[in-house]
Amino acid sequence: MSPSPTVLARARARLLNRSRRGRERERHTKREWRRYTPRRRLPQRPPRPSHPPPARPHHHRRAAAASCSLAVTAAPSRKAFLSCPDHSPGRSRITPSSSPALITSVQDLRDFICSGPLVDRIGCTKEKIAESIDRWLRCGGQVARLFRLNELQLSESEKARIYRFYIPVFLWCEDQVIDHRAKYNDGDEIPPLVIGVSAPQGSGKTTLVFALDYLFRVAGRKSTTLSIDDFYLTAKEQNELRDRNPGNALLELRGNAGSHDLQFSVETLESLTKLTKEGMKMKVPRYDKSAFGGRGDRADPSVWPEVEGPLEVILFEGWMLGFKPLPNEVVKAVDPQLEVVNKNLEAYYDAWDRFIESWIVIKIRGPNCVFQWRLQAEIAMRADGKPGMSDKEVMDFVSRYLPAYHAYFPTLHNEGPNGSKPEHLLVIDIDEGRNPIRGN
Repeated sequence: MSPSPTVLARARARLLNRSRRGRERERHTKREWRRYTPRRRLPQRPPRPSHPPPARPHHHRRAAAASCSLAVTAAPSRKAFLSCPDHSPGRSRITPSSSPALITSVQDLRDFICSGPLVDRIGCTKEKIAESIDRWLRCGGQVARLFRLNELQLSESEKARIYRFYIPVFLWCEDQVIDHRAKYNDGDEIPPLVIGVSAPQGSGKTTLVFALDYLFRVAGRKSTTLSIDDFYLTAKEQNELRDRNPGNALLELRGNAGSHDLQFSVETLESLTKLTKEGMKMKVPRYDKSAFGGRGDRADPSVWPEVEGPLEVILFEGWMLGFKPLPNEVVKAVDPQLEVVNKNLEAYYDAWDRFIESWIVIKIRGPNCVFQWRLQAEIAMRADGKPGMSDKEVMDFVSRYLPAYHAYFPTLHNEGPNGSKPEHLLVIDIDEGRNPIRGN
């Protein structure tokens, strides 16, 4: 089923429109970006010439288009939109693009979307995509502008990340929100839907959540984000945990089960799910990983962001969300030090997982990807002039998480997160480039 001429006309007008309204949207997007990146200054645009510059020969324009595409400047606490072995994330640059993917027609875009690996998983058919292509284009433009990409000339990887990953996941999440709210009667106070995003470190979950949060907001749904990092013990409490477990490298630093303030987690999640009315407000916690020479500490409440009701969505992300405790003999076979971590994990369902109704699980081919991704992030931090770990320190850091990955990944991927239901679970396989692929 082909889109109607009216839909095509609207799409072309949207893509080609450089009118006052289009420029206003771009300015609005920059304001949103600054809100998420308060410590970074956006590069200033060069002044517009008072008269149109002379047109370059067509072959020059084509060569320029093929040679480069605009990369993304990520916030200090956010990972880059795209990364590759030769170009570490978190840097602002013009990066080579071997295959610019100019969107030449709506039909081409529809075919590109339909061939993506997530279409079947989110229940989309070719007919549904054709009927809603106008919305796909609108969301695609919003995400492209959020990450300061040229929506008319995305590279293949950028186009795949937007139209085969972020938008399909957002549409699935929105369906989950609609189903959640349909359970209540008119006039009821509807608690926000908590969507859990369980994904390994460095897999791009923070950037995904960043994009989902933005799309919900521009769609008119109030949302907020949380990370399990926000519930780490204070520096003093973490030192006490280390002292109670001498010689256990898995509990020496923050990260594994036992290094979180679970009571604080419960209080925060319960308060957030009660933000159902206009005028209700609360501050959500944040963690400062740079404190105490990188050992970290809870950020001062004066810098916590404030959230206003009525909330419709809470996006809760973390590397170990949904992990289920295993028999002692299983975890001891992986690493004897994991036994106490496994015992600590028993309390995490009541503290975290019971609040989560819908789940997104990012599945990787193996835990070894985590080291490479973490190394890329640290290289980017050092290149930005920020303190970053050496390669040896990265290996030591990641080694404290690998036993948990090896122990709990099989159950998470085969059975789903603790307490999840199949109709509220989306499993996404990704490759080493963090792009979605068709699973087994």
